[in-house]
Amino acid sequence: MVFWKKLFSNSDTVATSETTEYSRELFNSDAQDFAQPQIIFSTERDINLYELEELCDRVGWARRPLRKVKKAINHSFLVVSMWEVQGKKRRLIGFARATSDHAFNATIWDVVVDPNFQGRGLGKAMMKYTISQLRSEDISNITLFADPQVVKFYQRLGFILDPEGIKGMFWYPD
Repeated sequence: MVFWKKLFSNSDTVATSETTEYSRELFNSDAQDFAQPQIIFSTERDINLYELEELCDRVGWARRPLRKVKKAINHSFLVVSMWEVQGKKRRLIGFARATSDHAFNATIWDVVVDPNFQGRGLGKAMMKYTISQLRSEDISNITLFADPQVVKFYQRLGFILDPEGIKGMFWYPD
């Protein structure tokens, strides 16, 4: 709890869709004015695929067939979304998902944060939330693939490059 309070001690507020009790604890007295935007994390899988595609467009990702995106979400072990909520309006501003063997290993995929919300600690908070959710399921080995420009971001979160060199191998169709 201290992490969340310290990270969001300014006027931004954070809540999760999991427990109202936890959400209330995160709000400071100024945040009770619901005209103030709030940042909400959710593990609900009911995500508008067009909204998700727009978010991915804003960071410059290549378009993917929506039927495949839906299938990936449905087969994921964990789906985390981050929303800006102001009054009755909500907007998808972050997303991540993880696949897993449900026992030992999980791999985090598709981490994206709206460029207008980057640099505020929200990506860090979303990743810490994602890791916390995986750890609560007793997953101890968490991996991800990162483009070179974001490796340092993940290193600051405790991810390490394979000290023995890349052990992963890839197969792509011709």
